[in-house]
Amino acid sequence: MVLLALFGDVVWHQNPLTVNLAAALNSPSLAHPFGTDSLGRDVFARFNDGARISLLTGFTVVLCATVIGTMVGVFAGMRGGLLDGILMRLMDALLAFPPLILAMLVTVGLGVGLVTSTLGITLAAVPYYARLVRAEVLQVRSSPLIEATVALGSTEGRVIYRHLLPGLTSILLVQGSALLGSSILTLAALGFIGLGAQVPSPEWGSMITDGLQYALTGQWWISLFPGLGVLVTATAAGVFADRLRDRLDPRFVPMDVREMVTAAR
Repeated sequence: MVLLALFGDVVWHQNPLTVNLAAALNSPSLAHPFGTDSLGRDVFARFNDGARISLLTGFTVVLCATVIGTMVGVFAGMRGGLLDGILMRLMDALLAFPPLILAMLVTVGLGVGLVTSTLGITLAAVPYYARLVRAEVLQVRSSPLIEATVALGSTEGRVIYRHLLPGLTSILLVQGSALLGSSILTLAALGFIGLGAQVPSPEWGSMITDGLQYALTGQWWISLFPGLGVLVTATAAGVFADRLRDRLDPRFVPMDVREMVTAAR
């Protein structure tokens, strides 16, 4: 899917915005592998652009949420006290809203569009990073290694940079992979209800909405292929996150290993 988003224009030269009413609602064929929509636009070309929008938004959310959430979690865990209490209560307030509802509130409040949708999804993801990172920092901060490092005169910044952040890399990679899939699903949900990318931008959620009115009259391809794109991308991101957890998290014991230990006992 990433290769399709990057090089889809090279393989398929159709313009996703070109209107051709004479070719409206054509079924999938060699000329149009995914058919055409009600305005005669090539669905495959729009699917490629939708993949680019969804993946770019997903990676942007992961990057921003990782940076902001890690900073909040590290400072809360290292400083403790009043700062920890204020930051964690703020994170609890954000966690009180379901991610989709919070993203909708931000999007409606700041103006409908792709940028505000990305901002809303990022804001909904930050508390999960902050909570996760804070828990790890609290656990590592009391370890003999950190205590010895501080006793030798290391500053707080050096402790964070040299000892805390490298240990958080594997956890952040797993969390980021899982967040990628959920971000794409949330973006598609916002687009489906008209709060995501606006026309004529070919975002997957809005493409599904556009095709629903024709699904019962036999033009199934308009909404089917964008839906499959969301399904495949979110599933692949989830599977990738599980594989990363198996490889990178030393405390995680896979199910098959647990079953082998139980059988041996």
